[in-house]
Amino acid sequence: MTETGVPTTPATRWPDVERVPRAPLRAVTARALLKFVAGRIPVRVVTGDEPQPPGPPVLRLRRPDAFYRRIGTTGLIGLGEAYQAGDWYADDLAGLLTAAAAGMNGSLGGYRKLAKLRHVPWLKPLHGARSPASEENTVEGARRNIQRHYDLSNEMFALFLDETMTYSSGLFAGPEDEDLAAAQRRKIDRLLDLTGVGDGTRVLEIGTGWGELAIRAARRGARVHTVTISTEQQQLAQQRVTDAGVADRVTIELCDYRHVIGEREYDAIISVEMIEAVGRKYWPDYFGAIDRLLAPGGRAGLQAITLPDHRIEFAETYTWVQKYIFPGGVMLSTEEVARQLAAGTSLRSVEKRAFGWSYAKTLRAWRERFLSNADQVRSLGFDDIFVRTWEYYLAYCEAGFVSGEIDVCQLILDRE
Repeated sequence: MTETGVPTTPATRWPDVERVPRAPLRAVTARALLKFVAGRIPVRVVTGDEPQPPGPPVLRLRRPDAFYRRIGTTGLIGLGEAYQAGDWYADDLAGLLTAAAAGMNGSLGGYRKLAKLRHVPWLKPLHGARSPASEENTVEGARRNIQRHYDLSNEMFALFLDETMTYSSGLFAGPEDEDLAAAQRRKIDRLLDLTGVGDGTRVLEIGTGWGELAIRAARRGARVHTVTISTEQQQLAQQRVTDAGVADRVTIELCDYRHVIGEREYDAIISVEMIEAVGRKYWPDYFGAIDRLLAPGGRAGLQAITLPDHRIEFAETYTWVQKYIFPGGVMLSTEEVARQLAAGTSLRSVEKRAFGWSYAKTLRAWRERFLSNADQVRSLGFDDIFVRTWEYYLAYCEAGFVSGEIDVCQLILDRE
């Protein structure tokens, strides 16, 4: 254990979690700023395990000095690192983060006011830096970024995903529906329906995942070419495709989307929550590839996590999620999709279906499964900081969808 009580791990894994910044003056600033923020959003801050008062969710400080030093140094990244380190906790983590996000995104007028603080020089560290050049999504950089997340362990992902091994939002039938596997199949089938996938359809999937969409498309009689840059996913997807008896209709290639060969080759192109890993600089390449590869009369179906358009200016800010979960990840808005299509392709968006409420349910189910299997996660070689990291990540994302900070959409594209 370190002097802060954080479980020790190799220094190359969690250096900024294990080390508390030496920033007493910034800690004072952070304490004052948190008091200002807490007075304007529905969150309370208490020290220790005192009984929770009635009212808004409570952020409980275990190590106040370390907590304030972290957020005083790196803002919201420091807030996440403080949770990873155990400097604070919450009785209802997702509820607390949801309340904070709701205040910040403008429901209480807080987000727009606080956003102005990013222009105050002495508060600049609170808003994060630009993404490191090493995480740019060049062909090699994208592969490194994907390996850091999707190649962690197929066994670990299996501990919290459902039997379909689908790592994207499900589509629940309604608020009372709790069948995650059925929700995942419903999501996939709707995309296949909207893009007209059936017997003889030539399908390109950009981002294989663990193969469920390819399997369901092949069972309709389609011929599927699916590409991924995750070696772990490719291996398990190939096994799942073989076990499903559709290996003769599915080709799984370890290939960057920019390197897919062909012109107007595919009747349907489908890409589920892969565009978040493309990076702003490479959005034209991504939509250009779809434009090049989609056959006349074909349709493309994208599932994308989206931001409100007015928040695109913040998309380049380096966040806790990028640092610890999705290096190189950037979201875009549906309006930005339209701008990208108009600027460099012959494609247009013809249908949009949003279902962020379903993603909140998906994430809640994943977090419950992950925490209930935490001991098994540790048995795979992951430490306590990893467990807290993923608990925070899943709760953080759930809060984003519940509060309206982010949404998820299925977008259908065709040619003008």
